Amino acid sequence: MKGDIVFDGYRPGVIGQIIDLHMQYYTPHWNFGLQFEAGLARDMGAFFPRFDAKRDFFVAAYDSTGNLAGAIALDGIDLATSGAHLQWFITSDAMRGRGLGRELMKRADTFLSENGYDKVWLTTFAGLDAARKLYEDFGFRLTVEEASDPWSGTVGLQRFERG
Repeated sequence: MKGDIVFDGYRPGVIGQIIDLHMQYYTPHWNFGLQFEAGLARDMGAFFPRFDAKRDFFVAAYDSTGNLAGAIALDGIDLATSGAHLQWFITSDAMRGRGLGRELMKRADTFLSENGYDKVWLTTFAGLDAARKLYEDFGFRLTVEEASDPWSGTVGLQRFERG
C-alpha cells in the first residue's frame, strides 16, 4: 500500500464515491439497497455542509489512478453528549486486506488524541469480522446489540464505544 495512496480531504464528487464504495460492498454481500443508500446520502448531506475542521475529521484515500480507495469520518457535533461518531469507514475491494483500513483508523485515532476526545462510538452489524477486529484493536468494545437495524432490516445493529 505504501507510496501508492494519496490522503486528502473533501474533493468534489467524493460523497457519491463513498456511497458507491458502500453499495459495491454491502449490496452483493448483505443485500443492502435503497434504504441504506438513501440514509448514507441523507447523513453525508447533513455532515459535509456543517463540517468544522476543529471539531470534525474526514480523510479520503485515493489510489495511484485517482480512484477513491477508502474513507473515514468523525462527526463531533454531539461530542458533549454522546461523543464523536465514527462513520463511513470503507475501503475498496482492491484495497481490502492491504492495511488501508488500519491506516485510516490510525489517522482518525490521531485526530481523537490530538483533540482530547475520550469518547467515540460507531454502529455496525455482526458478520463484519475484519472490521470488528480492527475496532477492537483500537480500543472499541461492543456495548449494544439489537435485532432490528436501520439499514436493511435483516442484519441487526451493534454499537461499539471507546472511552
